[in-house]
Amino acid sequence: MTDGQTGAPRGAPPIIGVTAYEDPARWGVWIREATLLPASYPRAIERAGGVPVLIPPTDALDGLPALMRRLDGVVLAGGPDVDPALYGARRHPETGPPHPRRDRFELALVRAVLEAGLPFLAVCRGMQLLNVALGGTLLQHLPEVVGHEEHLPAPGRIGRHRVRIAPECLLGAMLGDQVEVPTYHHQAVDRLGAGLVPVAWTDDRVVEAVELSGHRFGLGVQWHPEDGDDLRLFAGLVAEAGGG
Repeated sequence: MTDGQTGAPRGAPPIIGVTAYEDPARWGVWIREATLLPASYPRAIERAGGVPVLIPPTDALDGLPALMRRLDGVVLAGGPDVDPALYGARRHPETGPPHPRRDRFELALVRAVLEAGLPFLAVCRGMQLLNVALGGTLLQHLPEVVGHEEHLPAPGRIGRHRVRIAPECLLGAMLGDQVEVPTYHHQAVDRLGAGLVPVAWTDDRVVEAVELSGHRFGLGVQWHPEDGDDLRLFAGLVAEAGGG
């Protein structure tokens, strides 16, 4: 997007949209519903050379094509569990309450991003939502599957673990064959969605990253790169969004 009418003008930092929460929040004397996002996301995008723009959930889905013309890339941020009804499963007792407005909007957003061919980075929930949007399913509570809680050590506390990365993939070109990453998730992909290729795993065989086959930069990671000091994933997204 370099014609000065869509996305960032030629030579300007690329504009990266980031999905956001819509939850009650407290600030000053107010307790009101607010559009929220951990500051680590926009800060990581800014440090990588992009201009972050928050994308709140909205029912105005017919405006998504116009939004795509104004963005150069997208980050699908982390957040609450995806409603299991969207992938034909019963709710597990450990699955969080549904957020239908956000689920509905972000599923439509994913499809708009893919149709527009925008580069994207899907983080944690974002990777899970991408998988569901493409017809995949999720494991709803990992401790029952892997027998430990390493992926989410404690509520409100980011953990760390290592992931192995497949050779000759986009992620491997950026990070090498293994890396230690910040982690906070109790769900993961199960059956992969159409076109998604697994490219990273933990030792317990949980899929930790996927790439969308044939896409210029279509990457999902189960960990939280915004909560670490390694900006290579954001730098790769920004570079691609800016024209390489």
